[in-house]
Amino acid sequence: MALNGPQKPLGQLLKEMELVTEGQIQEALALQREKGGALGSILVELGYVSEEEMLLALGAQVGMEVVNLDDMKIERGTLEKVSPTMAKVYKIIPVKFENNMLTVAMADPLNVSVLDDLRFMLNCDVQGAVSNEEAVTRAINHYYAGQTATVEDLLAKLGEDAAADAEIIKEGQKGMVDLSNVAEAANAAPVVKLLNLILLQAIKDQSSDIHFEPFETEFKVRYRVDGVLYEMMPPPLHLAIALISRIKVMSNLDISETRLPQDGRIMLAIGGKPVDLRVSTLPTMFGESVVMRVLDRSVVSLDIDNIGMREEDFKLMKLLLELPNGILIVTGPTGSGKTTTLYSCLNYINDVKWKTITTEDPVEYDLDGIVQIQINEEIGVTYGACLRAILRQDPDYILVGEIRDLETAQIAVEAALTGHLVFSTLHTNDAPSAITRLLDLGIESFLISACLEAIVAQRLVRRICVKCKSEFEPTEDMLLQLGLRPADVEGKRFMYGTGCNHCNNTGYKGRQAIFEIMLLTDRIKSLIMTQASTDEIRRTAREQGLKVLRESGLLAIYDGVTTIDEVVRETLFN
Repeated sequence: MALNGPQKPLGQLLKEMELVTEGQIQEALALQREKGGALGSILVELGYVSEEEMLLALGAQVGMEVVNLDDMKIERGTLEKVSPTMAKVYKIIPVKFENNMLTVAMADPLNVSVLDDLRFMLNCDVQGAVSNEEAVTRAINHYYAGQTATVEDLLAKLGEDAAADAEIIKEGQKGMVDLSNVAEAANAAPVVKLLNLILLQAIKDQSSDIHFEPFETEFKVRYRVDGVLYEMMPPPLHLAIALISRIKVMSNLDISETRLPQDGRIMLAIGGKPVDLRVSTLPTMFGESVVMRVLDRSVVSLDIDNIGMREEDFKLMKLLLELPNGILIVTGPTGSGKTTTLYSCLNYINDVKWKTITTEDPVEYDLDGIVQIQINEEIGVTYGACLRAILRQDPDYILVGEIRDLETAQIAVEAALTGHLVFSTLHTNDAPSAITRLLDLGIESFLISACLEAIVAQRLVRRICVKCKSEFEPTEDMLLQLGLRPADVEGKRFMYGTGCNHCNNTGYKGRQAIFEIMLLTDRIKSLIMTQASTDEIRRTAREQGLKVLRESGLLAIYDGVTTIDEVVRETLFN
C-alpha cells in the first residue's frame, strides 16, 4: 500500500539510488518539456537506467512492492477475481488474494484512482504492486488467452431460478422485501460482476444512457448509443431487485425507499478517464426503473471547432460570441446537444481576462476557470435566486441552464441590459418559435427586441461510419421525403453505411449537430414589436438568409456526413 506523506520526486529518488546524475535528469526534463511523456520512460529510452531499475525506483516512490510477472505463476482463483474486460480496461493483473486483500500489478502505479475504482467495484480491499505496461499486457494475453467476459456469457452461467423469481418479485411488488436480504444480494459476487460488466460495456460502446426496466415477466437492460436504444440480453428476473439495489448502494441512495423517485451520482475513473454516472430511480408497477446518464468527457468534444458547424455558421457564431452584451439562446428538444454547444462556446471565450458564471441543473461537465453553480430547488437555490446573486459577482458572461419561467427570463433580460452576454436554452422546435415562447412567459416585446441578439436551433444526426461508407443512388421516394426531385440533386453524391464491426453493424458511428441560426435584424425586431406571427417572422428571416434545419441537413447529406433517413427523422420541411 502507498506510504503516508508526500512522495519524493522520481528524479531525486534515482539520484539517491546513484542511478543517474543531475545532468542526465536535466537532459531528460528538457526532452519532457519539448515532447511530453513520463520522465522514467525518457530516462530508459536514453539508456541511463534499465527497465528493472526504473521499476524499483517507482516502487520506492509510491510505497509498493515490485513484481516480476514473467517469473510468477498466478492461481486461477485469484485471476477469477478480475474479469478479462476489467483487466484490459484498467491495465492490471491480479497476482495475490489473501485475507480479503487483492494485490494487483499495475501498468501505471501512479494512477491510484484505479485502486479506488477496483475497491468500489470488486467489493474487497485492493492494493497495488509495481510492474510495467509490457509485462502486464503479456500477462493478460497469457492468463486470459481466448477468454472474453461478456454480459451474455455471464448471464448464460447465472441461469434462472424460477422459484426465487416468483417469491422475490411477489414480495417486491407488495413492498415487503427483507432489507437485510436485499443488502446481502446487492453485494453478492454475481450481482457485482454483472453490473460491472454492464457498466464497462456501456462506457466502451460510448453509450449516453443505460436503462434498467423491470416488467411483469422480464427485466430489460438497454443502452442508448448515438440517440438510439439497443437491447442487450435480459438478466434473470430474480436479479432485478439485487441489481437495482446495487446501483442504489453505489450512488448512496436509500435502498429501503422504493416508493419515491430518487436521484444520485456515481463517480468512476475508467482506464484513467473520469466518468460521471447520474442515477435516477422511478417506482413502477413491477419495481423500480433506473436510468443512468453517462457523462464521459473523453467522448464529448467541448471544442467549438468540432461540433459540426459549417464554415459560414462557424464564422457567424464567433462574431456573436464577441458581442459585448445581449442574449444568445440555443433551442431544441431534450437530448439535441444544446448543453454541449453552449459549453463549447464558453470554452471558446474562456480567458483569464473574463469572468464567466454558470447556473445549471445539473452541472454536466467541470470547466476549468469557470464558476459553475448547481441548482437545488429543494433548498431555494433556484435559477432566479442564483441569477440575482450572480449579478453582484461582477461577471462578464453568464450561462443560464434553461429559461423556465418569467422570473428567470426577466433577470436574464436585466443582465443583458446591464452589459453582460447571457447564454441560455429553451425547448422549442425551431428558432422563430423561441420568440413566441418568450412572449408566452410574459416578457414584453420591446425587451425582447432590445436584448435578444440571436437564436440557434439545433438537432443531432448520426454520422455515417467512415469504415463502411458507400455511395448509392437514392430512389424517387427517398428524394420525395426531402421534398426534392431527381433534377434537384444532379451532380450530388449520397452516402450510407453498409455496417461493420467498427459501428456494430449499424452503419453509423457518432453524431454531429445541424444548425439554424437566426439573427435578430432590425426588420425582425420590428415584427416582434408588432406581435407578428411565428410564420411571418420565419418568412422574413428566410428572406434575409436564414438557413433552416432541413436545409442544413441537406448540406450534411451532400457532404457525405449523414443519411436521408436521419435528416427526415430529425427535421420538418418548412
